[in-house]
Amino acid sequence: MSDRRRGLRDGIPIGLGYLSVSFAFGIQAVSLGLSPLQAVLISMTNLTSAGQLAGIGLMAGGASLVEMALAQITINMRYALMSLSLTQRLGADMTGLRRAFFAFGNTDEIFAVASGQKGELNHHYLYALMLAPYLGWSLGTLLGSLAGTLLPVFFRDVLGIAIYGMFLAIILPPARSRKSVAAVVLMAACLSLAFRYLPFLRNLSGGYAMIISAVVSAAAAALMFPVGEEDE
Repeated sequence: MSDRRRGLRDGIPIGLGYLSVSFAFGIQAVSLGLSPLQAVLISMTNLTSAGQLAGIGLMAGGASLVEMALAQITINMRYALMSLSLTQRLGADMTGLRRAFFAFGNTDEIFAVASGQKGELNHHYLYALMLAPYLGWSLGTLLGSLAGTLLPVFFRDVLGIAIYGMFLAIILPPARSRKSVAAVVLMAACLSLAFRYLPFLRNLSGGYAMIISAVVSAAAAALMFPVGEEDE
């Protein structure tokens, strides 16, 4: 089997999963005042569910460009680390431009599948692997945003909750088995509540509150649960 066909085969399950998640994102985007075209353009130029959801929330809240940029850097820093991790596996055909293009489409699921491959990774496999997830994410956003303009408000609100369910499905299993993950989730939740309800903290904008909650929680967990060389 050629590398292209193998990449397409491996990417189809990811694309189908992205179709449902981005459908919920499309509905959420329309409910916050974006047009279907704007929602689709966001998904076609960004492949980050958490980043996109946070971004449209900040846009709807009138956040500054600096606040939005810092929030996106905080949320999406993991993609840079994942891309760096894969650099040791890339073949000689992966030039600087091809690496940059792959970095644009590198997501959690694509990274996981690519990391599990044996031998060097060439651009034929990686680009084919990215295709179905990219199309699924963009198409799902289009369908969700169009549905959001047609469905009653009640149904839009119900379907909009689906994307939050996805995040819970991601964090709960590892939180049950690893104390460090549970600690990060608990600290971030407590900080978020503090910024939401405490008199002196609730005046801070949502973007900066999210940045502080994420950075402080991650830093505290790193100090409390250091990873030794044997764990790595």
